[in-house]
Amino acid sequence: MQNDPRKGVIGANRTQYSTMTVAMNIVMNTDCIASIEDIEKFLQGTRKVDFFLDSRKDRYLFLSDVLIKVKYNQLRKKDNITVKRYLRKVSGYSKKQIKRLIDKWKKGKLLSSLEKIERSRNKFDCKYGPKEISLLARADEALNFPNGHALKESLMREYMIFKKEEFEVISQISVSHIYNLRKTNLQYRSMAMHYVKTNPTRVNIGERKKPDNQGKPGCLRVDSVHQGDFNGVKGVYHINIVDEVTQWEVVGCVEGISERFLLPLLEELFLQIPFEIINFHSDNGSEYINRRVAKLLNKLNISQTKSRSRKSNDNALAEGKNGAVIRKHIGRNHIAKKYAFSLNEFYHQCFNPFLNYHRVCSFATDYADKRGKIRKKYDVHMTPYEKLKSLEKSDMFLKDGIAFEKLDKIAYAESDIEAGERMKKEKEKVLKSR
Repeated sequence: MQNDPRKGVIGANRTQYSTMTVAMNIVMNTDCIASIEDIEKFLQGTRKVDFFLDSRKDRYLFLSDVLIKVKYNQLRKKDNITVKRYLRKVSGYSKKQIKRLIDKWKKGKLLSSLEKIERSRNKFDCKYGPKEISLLARADEALNFPNGHALKESLMREYMIFKKEEFEVISQISVSHIYNLRKTNLQYRSMAMHYVKTNPTRVNIGERKKPDNQGKPGCLRVDSVHQGDFNGVKGVYHINIVDEVTQWEVVGCVEGISERFLLPLLEELFLQIPFEIINFHSDNGSEYINRRVAKLLNKLNISQTKSRSRKSNDNALAEGKNGAVIRKHIGRNHIAKKYAFSLNEFYHQCFNPFLNYHRVCSFATDYADKRGKIRKKYDVHMTPYEKLKSLEKSDMFLKDGIAFEKLDKIAYAESDIEAGERMKKEKEKVLKSR
């Protein structure tokens, strides 16, 4: 006998289909819904579905029964959409899945494919049935949807401590399966629809963008360096600020990176920079992305930016200086918090002047290779102070009350080697005193 596309069922299977439909209607009676008007009233009158189709067989039979009743192949496009919405609401299938099953029904292969699946697949006993799922949903509702480990422990306590026999089976559920049922089980989702996945919160402080200095000094990059733990006790924190164009670097030290310590230090470090500050760029750490720091920067008329996701080069200059300067000179051994003040004084009086007036840095120039790709060559070597002076119209970048004549006295008061030797002696005094 030929398949009848209008009815979507093989003629030889009509008797079996009718029997199975009767069995399905014991679970859910849909005989009263037989037209497009009935479906529209159903969709308008229900906010959530209190029933569920527990097996694939029930869903397929229900879908086929509805399509036959409404004469799906003869409907207008608008009515087709209404029927699909109804099928999605009741069956729990996605939009794409409903479309695929309707295509099978049109070819007369929907129920035959179900029989093929049931013959070929391995069958396992259902351990967590409707009773257990309802207990899981009840526990989640009562405990306000805790994490999977906490929920499993609560289910075990219900059975083992409070001696509630109905929780014997569900108390054996694994943590991973709790999340599976929360996500996919239709009965659970109809009984506990308040469960939502935690979403990350957005912090509207600082603009997420690539640093762009436009060839002007004053665009700073900042990063924090922790000086290790010892027996669970935190060490000091170094705050490292580097200018993108001149590589002018100022380093400070604090006991912690809370607002109490960090804000006064930032103001102190800004005063050690001789040119106007335009931009302050950091990673997404909360020590810099907070309202107190944003308020300080706004007061000083400094824009704030932060690194983009999966763009490790955005703050690479500061991170490179962390290793090449701080780790190289201070090391990685633990330094207790009580030495933060003396170390910060050393940075201010000796270390920062050495870095900016006497430590030679490499600067890149761009060139095009044979294929036309822009590459960088580090062929310019000078101190940050000399780089600042070499900029075109460099005087206009200096802060009010600061002139190169005044800075020259600091830069040329001693040679680079003499400054380095004095810096090392002062550093040894500080590090030996701890």
